[in-house]
Amino acid sequence: MAQQRKRATIREVAKATGLSPAAVSYALRGIQTSEETQQRVRQAAAELGYEAHPIARALASGRTGMVGLLCGSLEDLWQQALAVGIGRALFARDRYAIILDAAGDPDREAMLARQLRDQRVDGLIVQPVDPAGEVWAELGESLPIVSIGDSLHGGHAYGEVVFDNRAGVTLALEHLHQLGHRHVAVLTPTRASTPDRPADLHVNAEAERIGIEVDVVTSPQALPGATEAALGALTSPNPPTAMFCFSDSIAYGVYAATRELGLNVPGDLSVAGFDNHPMSALLTPPLTSMDWDIDDIVHSAVRVIVGAIEGKPRRRRIVCEPSLLLRESTGKCSQ
Repeated sequence: MAQQRKRATIREVAKATGLSPAAVSYALRGIQTSEETQQRVRQAAAELGYEAHPIARALASGRTGMVGLLCGSLEDLWQQALAVGIGRALFARDRYAIILDAAGDPDREAMLARQLRDQRVDGLIVQPVDPAGEVWAELGESLPIVSIGDSLHGGHAYGEVVFDNRAGVTLALEHLHQLGHRHVAVLTPTRASTPDRPADLHVNAEAERIGIEVDVVTSPQALPGATEAALGALTSPNPPTAMFCFSDSIAYGVYAATRELGLNVPGDLSVAGFDNHPMSALLTPPLTSMDWDIDDIVHSAVRVIVGAIEGKPRRRRIVCEPSLLLRESTGKCSQ
């Protein structure tokens, strides 16, 4: 029977790197050392098979190594990809994500946010359902919070990686307007209980500016619900000639609805999404959508939350600009 390999000690890692045991301990905890030193120490620790005991590390540092990630709705495929990216990026920084799903419900979001605080996470990353929720002021007093997508009202986040949603809405509506569309349905996951999201607020103002009629339709992220919402709009007495969806997941429901009704995309209906999920390029026809550079969003959010946990000054507000990816799902209005 093979003898089990003895666990490497912190002194062995120190000897391999030429640092003191204290410096190695700091580097493994991500404090008081440069990122280059931290990377060198982590590489040496991995090669030697060194593993810090999690309970001892938490007692020594006062940290759990856990970061909460509260997603607005994991039925949105883009948010699933975001959660995967953030989980992996945190793991590369010797931290672990607790990923929870608010399921598009602001009350559930507040409850889960408080639960994450009570579980002593070191920080919280949230893609908020309700950016104006009172819970953020409560939690912001004791926990570093980084928001993704929308700012938390009142400045209660330590940092934010926000989307220039006004620019995204303008790009999409102007594109459809240039193709001759004058009646557009905008499908959004926003509920009546959370009516003040910036992207939704900008839709009517921008539609009035460029001279188009918009119908704002609430739609779930999941395929069955999105299909039902699209069917309702398409079978109304005055159906739109184009649909602009605030997530690609919702646009997939529009595709399903057009097939059920025997409509052609883009001949009978132009369709545009909002977050360029990888699946969108594989549809027939491929979906026109906004690209927000998800890799940069992941990197930025993780960098800001880790900086907050470590007490390092960081750039706290990062604005992501969209680019419109034109594909075959949008075409000239035939009506």
